[in-house]
Amino acid sequence: MTASTMVGEGAAPTAAPAASTARRRRLPFSAWHLLLTPLSIGFALPLVWLVLSSVMTNAEINRFPPALWPKGIDLGGYRYVLGNAMFPRWFANSCIVSTVAVGANLVLGSLGGYAFARMRFRGSRTLLVLMLATMVVPFQLTMIPTFLVMKWLGLIDTLGALIVPSLVTPFAVFLFRQFFLGLPRELEEAAWIDGCSRLRVLFSIVAPLARPALATVAVLTFLATWNDLSWPLIAINHDTQYTLQLGLTTFQGQHHTQWAAVMAGNVITVLPVLLAFLFAQKTFIQSLTSSGLKG
Repeated sequence: MTASTMVGEGAAPTAAPAASTARRRRLPFSAWHLLLTPLSIGFALPLVWLVLSSVMTNAEINRFPPALWPKGIDLGGYRYVLGNAMFPRWFANSCIVSTVAVGANLVLGSLGGYAFARMRFRGSRTLLVLMLATMVVPFQLTMIPTFLVMKWLGLIDTLGALIVPSLVTPFAVFLFRQFFLGLPRELEEAAWIDGCSRLRVLFSIVAPLARPALATVAVLTFLATWNDLSWPLIAINHDTQYTLQLGLTTFQGQHHTQWAAVMAGNVITVLPVLLAFLFAQKTFIQSLTSSGLKG
């Protein structure tokens, strides 16, 4: 076997990977984007249609076939919603309920998650399993008992009936526990040696490191309370205590011909949800990738 033959045989295996690498480098992005981009456009089309319809006139919306693009920007629907209805009051009620629920879940959820992650006491595993088991119980089974408890507390037809059941959720406790399990104990042990209490360790050392988990719990709690319709529909009777979702449903039923106003109200309802997710998008994804199912 000659030297040239040996060189040729040795160069053949390296030529194929180089060619495949060159083919892969032709695309400046991942091949998955070819599938995900059309899907994302399809999911975004209803939102685009909602925004465009909110600046149309009622005649354009009711026209058949429907107009795909407004002839001009008409803000009559927004003026009708903000000026002729109780929409600002409903928006404020939703903000109050969602803000209190988010704050309570961050504080109480972190306390419960830290206790399950770092403290060992008799029955802790059993208590954790029972708490997680409540996550699979449908709302229809707990609806009547929750209503009776709120009635016994005298909170029916008040914002308190919407806030108290959402003060802490099993999912928030579980997510904090999973995140805390991934943090090194050495940082906490050094603080204990310096004389720090468990609460000070949690809020001064552990909580700043748990920003992804905090952002995730905040976003998910905000989405759940902001978009909740079934429980406010049961617990609230007077229109001054309506949340935005409940009020918008009633508004749509009373003013079904004012489609421009209905679309404008939906845009205002969706906007805080989009802003909350965009604001915490990076930390949200980081938390989902880092909070594995640890024992």
